[in-house]
Formats: sequence, C-alpha cells, structure tokens
Amino acid sequence: MITINKHYEKLAKSYLFVDIAKSVRTYQEEHPDREVIKLGIGDVTRPLPPICIEALHAAADDMAEPASFHGYGPEQGYDFLRSAIAEHEFQARGVKITADDIFVSDGSKCDTGNFQELFSPELRVAVPDPVYPVYVDTNVMAGRTGPFSDGRYAGLTYIAGNRENGFVPPPPSEEVDLIYLCYPNNPTGAVATKEQLRAYVDYAREHKALILFDAAYEAFIRDDSLPRSIYEIPGAETCAVEFRSFSKTAGFTGLRCAYTVVPSTVQAWKPDGTATSLRDLWMRRHTTKFNGASYPVQRAAAAIYSDRGRREVRELTDYYLENARVIRRGLDTLGLSSYGGINSPYVWVDADRPSWDFFHLLLDKAGVVTTPGAGFGPAGEGFIRISAFNERDKVESAMDRIVKAVSTS
Repeated sequence: MITINKHYEKLAKSYLFVDIAKSVRTYQEEHPDREVIKLGIGDVTRPLPPICIEALHAAADDMAEPASFHGYGPEQGYDFLRSAIAEHEFQARGVKITADDIFVSDGSKCDTGNFQELFSPELRVAVPDPVYPVYVDTNVMAGRTGPFSDGRYAGLTYIAGNRENGFVPPPPSEEVDLIYLCYPNNPTGAVATKEQLRAYVDYAREHKALILFDAAYEAFIRDDSLPRSIYEIPGAETCAVEFRSFSKTAGFTGLRCAYTVVPSTVQAWKPDGTATSLRDLWMRRHTTKFNGASYPVQRAAAAIYSDRGRREVRELTDYYLENARVIRRGLDTLGLSSYGGINSPYVWVDADRPSWDFFHLLLDKAGVVTTPGAGFGPAGEGFIRISAFNERDKVESAMDRIVKAVSTS
C-alpha cells in the first residue's frame, strides 16, 4: 500500500496566493468590463535589460554550431557566471566569497525550500512573523512542526516583527538551531542594519546555529550604510548561508536563475558532535537533484556584470522604486501609515482594519489586487502588502482608484 507523507496533512488547506487568485477570478467574472490592476504577487512586468536579450541571442547562436554547442553543464553553474558573481557581488564589497562558494540554480524559492533537507527532523527552527510562507511550509513537510492552530504551527519559534521594532525583530530569547531571515524583507519592506544583523550572527555563533539569509531584494538598497549581504558582518562566514536571485534584480522571473552562497567555513554537526562541511553536503544534494540552469540563461545572467549591464539593472530597479514612491505618496494622501518602499519594492500598509477586509475593499471598490498581511502570519493581521512591480501608468491609476475608494468608504 502506497502511503503519503503524513506531515503534508498538517499544511494549511490553502495557499495564500491561491486564495487571492480565487477572489480575483470571482471579481473578474462579476465585472468582465473592468480592468483589474495587480499589485499583489511580486512578479515583474518590465522587459529584460537589453544586454541580457543580446546575450540570450548570442548563446542561442552558440547552440546552433557544433563547436560552441553546450549540453549538460556543471551542476554548480558555469565558471564564467560564478566568478562574475563572486567578484562583483562580494569581493567588490570587501567580502571574501569565491566562485567555489556559489551554487547557481533556477530560483531562490527552490533553494530556500530545499536547503532544510540537509538537517535532522528534530531541528529547532525560528521564522520571522510576518513570514514568506515557503520557509514555514517546507519545514512542516519535513516533520519539524506540530499541528496548525490560530495561524501558527506548534513547534516553530516565531520572532514577531511589529511597528515597535521596525519589523526587524531581535534574535529569539530561547535556543534554536536554524533561523530564517529575509532583508530587504518580503513582505514588510524592512531592511536590517549591520548592528541588527550582528546580533543574529553573535547569536548563531554562540548557539552553533545556522542563519539562512534570503537577500533576493538586495539590488533595491540605495542606502550605502545598509548591508547588502550578511557576509558584511564579521563572523557570518562561519554561520550563514545566503540566497540571491536574478528574478527581481534583472527581471528574470520568466527565465529562472538564482544562486546560493555556502562558504567553505560554514559548519554543521553530526549527531556525535563531529563538525562537517555544510558546503560539501549542499554540493552532494545539489549535484544529485539538480542538472544545472541552462547555458543561455546563465550567459544572460552574466551579462549584467558588465559596466553597461550594471547601468541597465540600476535603471530597472530604479523604475520599480519610483513606483513604490508613487504608492507611498498615495497612502500619505489617505493618512495611512506605511513601511518599506524606499530600499525595497514592497510597501507594507497599516490598514487599520482586518487584512482581508481591506483586501476586499480595494478589490471590490477599486479593482486593485493587493496581498493581505494576515496571509504571512498572525503578526501580519491588520496590514496589506502592495507590490511596486507593475507599469508606471497602472501604478498611478491604481493609487488614484485606491484613494477614491478609501476616501468614500
């Protein structure tokens, strides 16, 4: 008899973005002539940087000739991309990361979800609240939690972000083994300072814990005093793994390319207390379960590290940050408190009412899709997330609609 993984039955019965999609579908069926503006799910809308398009075409041409054709590539990624990442993203900022520390993949969502496979089911896990659902659900699937109740899973340690701590909570008071962090944060848009991250690094080193640091939105940071990598914090190279993506940096959501950084100095421990290399473990898992991102996509990703490529990526991310400014300006008109949207493409809005009520108000009265904060955890109740990923005219139209809908509600 084939039996299922019993831990899947503990998962909440629906996924946040599935619920949103159902609501939007119902609205569109009832209002077939009204355009719905989507500022909910964080998908990009702008075309790829021109230099990436040129690199894709050139790589496709390579595939047409026997001498330049590429079949299976190295699972860890081509050296031309890994070396460029190490040089421009880390070494240029004084961080000693090498190409050997970098693992190219087809998405940070996959990597952040898969990395927990390396660890024992008894691991004590801390997650932020509000939280990107993947961090939680993959640990539920692995059997590290109890049942779901009142928006949380028994057995997880939740570290709550709120107005008082600027949505950057301090490390947990109890002892845990694995900590998920995301800065700039999805969904709140908060960005951690070096001092705030240093507290986590100190905690991890003291407790022999590991930090999984999701830096998918680091390209939106404009304040040079803020860290773009956790490895800017001394000691993090011994206790942290970092995830990055080209999805929002260069508009690769449809191409799929990301990477995970696992320094050789990061250790984990066997049950008998013997230290072992985490990079070697991830290499074993990565090469067993992944066949590598495609050659044309990796060529397109590498193109952003030229002088021209960096300019075009900056223009792209600046575009979305200007959208965020438009969103914040509209919210200010309504007198609503908001967070993020300055070094981040997400704006976190204090709705002053239940999240789903505000979501439905904006959908029903304005035809604008946002994301209810309650879907990211109990600490998200009373907030919504607005994404800056859309075309400027649609963002401006959406905010005009929202201002009118809220003002007359």
